[in-house]
Amino acid sequence: MNPPPDEPGSEPLISKSVIGHLLELRRRLLLWVATLLVVFFCLFPFQNRVFDFIALPMIRRLPAGSSMIATSVTSPFMTPMKLTLMLALFLSVPVLLWHVWRFMSPALYKSERRMFFPLLVSSVILFYCGVAFAYFVLFPVAFAFLNSVAPAGVKVMTDINAYLDFVLTIFFAFGLAFEVPIAIVLAVWGGFTTPGKLGKLRPYALVGSFIAGMILSPPDVVSMTLLSVPIYLLYETGILMARILVPGSKQVDEQRKQQQRSSE
Repeated sequence: MNPPPDEPGSEPLISKSVIGHLLELRRRLLLWVATLLVVFFCLFPFQNRVFDFIALPMIRRLPAGSSMIATSVTSPFMTPMKLTLMLALFLSVPVLLWHVWRFMSPALYKSERRMFFPLLVSSVILFYCGVAFAYFVLFPVAFAFLNSVAPAGVKVMTDINAYLDFVLTIFFAFGLAFEVPIAIVLAVWGGFTTPGKLGKLRPYALVGSFIAGMILSPPDVVSMTLLSVPIYLLYETGILMARILVPGSKQVDEQRKQQQRSSE
């Protein structure tokens, strides 16, 4: 016998709840997109000044008589506008994360909220620190080295679009590299490891940080060291943050030490 058709208004409560969450998510995403557009249009009149600021580390280290060039017809307009859009996205990330936090916080336990919000704030700050480190520390050294090793018959005149692509890639790479403490805290919180285990892996972390520096930085020893040392220090910072933010991690390490002692 076939079941009777559903009556109007008898949809499961679960489906209504899912639709409500989706509508709330769409509303918050639209608010973030509106914020992104407002920031973009506020920065748009100053797009050339923004590009001048980003290009300053390269311009200061170009050989005498050289300058940056535009090899495409649309580059003088499109490249600063692309940079302005990326900067607007960069500046609106805290607003996006705030909406993510407001959307997810009702579903989190109190202990999870205590850890999740500091991680969100820390991830933004660390990403910004990575970008600032690349601009103020790495770029002056890297561009001075790259321009000095050009062959005698080659005149260095960097294309603005190629320069912007290079700079954005380095910014993104350094921003992700500075997220090492957040990754460590999440790994400890998920039960994949403990601060004690990570402490024993310090020699491997040191080697890995230099390998990451060799891959992410320009091909010179100074730039590689300037990235590798902060990555290792961030590894140590992640261990410290995990011990503070993840409850029970110290007790787990102590129990394992006691089990090792008893087995010996």
